[in-house]
Amino acid sequence: MSKLVLVQVLRALAALSVAMLHAQHDAETLAERLGRGFSRLDAFPWEAGVDVFFVISGFIMVHASRRLFGAPQARRVFLGRRIARIVPIYWTVTTIYLVVALAAPALLNSEFLGVGRVLASYFFIPVTRPDGLVQPLYGLGWTLNYEMFFYVLFSLGLAWPRRQAVPALMLALAALAAVGRLFGPPPQPFGFWTDPIILEFVYGMGLGLLYAEGVRLGPLARACLAAGAVAALMLAATRFDAAIAYRALAFGIPAAMLVAAMAFGPERDTGASHLAAIGAAVGDASYALYLIHPFVIRAGRELLWWSGLAGIVGPWGSVALSLAASLAASVAVYRFFERPITAAVRRRLAV
Repeated sequence: MSKLVLVQVLRALAALSVAMLHAQHDAETLAERLGRGFSRLDAFPWEAGVDVFFVISGFIMVHASRRLFGAPQARRVFLGRRIARIVPIYWTVTTIYLVVALAAPALLNSEFLGVGRVLASYFFIPVTRPDGLVQPLYGLGWTLNYEMFFYVLFSLGLAWPRRQAVPALMLALAALAAVGRLFGPPPQPFGFWTDPIILEFVYGMGLGLLYAEGVRLGPLARACLAAGAVAALMLAATRFDAAIAYRALAFGIPAAMLVAAMAFGPERDTGASHLAAIGAAVGDASYALYLIHPFVIRAGRELLWWSGLAGIVGPWGSVALSLAASLAASVAVYRFFERPITAAVRRRLAV
């Protein structure tokens, strides 16, 4: 098993981090119904799983596209593969969410429906809700709006060799972030696309370029990077409002440190272990885990409540069950839906 298995393990942990955030939210609701207290575990900023995803995305795009830079039809192949990977399952969960919003809105926290917003959600165009939040129909899709924007920009650089294309793309994204910060956010969707969080793709691309140039670190340096990243994130959790205001620094830099710690190992294989194999399997299913866990968590909360088991397992028991069910469901969705439909779409697009 290649050392990049550790990046897959990190991807799995990032998805679980986001799921942990939402599982605690629903456990809090369950505790209120039971008349019990519930103290959230806030010593770690679980939201930072998203920032890890963005850095990994920048890294993986450089690594996985190494044979596409300067190749004929590189843009078509790259975008076709990204569409095949991202669109089918996202459109599926968005459609399910839309059906639930129309048929049983009480199951959702809140909703703002409109034809324009629904269409924009399907086509990854950031739009502003009536309450001022820039978010698609299915809330978790805000990250995919960034991802698709990044993929389109990245595809433009594939016409050139990697050593020229990657630094140019990094500079372009940094310039966009600077425009958004120095001159105030422009009207949407450009305000969304110039948010400093796009710098996390820059971090990832920088790491990808260093990796391609042969940069590697020893075990001690990588352990120090990982420990320092976790400590920095826990420190950010104690100053959460300030950290969110400077997210690309407070969460993005530690996320980059984690990716470097996982990726910059020696060239030789690390050897297969059961733990690494499980982590890699969850990493493969991490996209499905990210998208479907709110459905699993919400359904599990209601099932526990109406079955009378909520009082037995308690709020933290519901968190554990929610995470376990989300993991199982995501692996099943990946194996029996996401992977085959991705392969089918790639065949259809000839990529």
